[in-house]
Amino acid sequence: MNFLAPDADVRAAHVVVEDARLVVELMDGRSIAVPLAWFPRLANATPQQRNHWELAGGGYGIHWPDIDEDLSTEGLLRGARAPQGALPAHLPANPA
Repeated sequence: MNFLAPDADVRAAHVVVEDARLVVELMDGRSIAVPLAWFPRLANATPQQRNHWELAGGGYGIHWPDIDEDLSTEGLLRGARAPQGALPAHLPANPA
């Protein structure tokens, strides 16, 4: 079952990682905002690492090369969080 309208363009146009949330602006004008806590790698990354992102998969994905994190716009639209245990061993847990 497809819930997206045929003319919806869910490719990412721009990404902003704020202190507490990830905001992805889509090509069709919508924005997705999700809690940064859903993605431990991003939550525990430095601001420089968070801001170093690139579009992947023709814009349907976002890749952060410094922390090896990949998210899809489809997953963000579904509200998919990072799986449990997604934090790599070399990144410390968020003390908060």
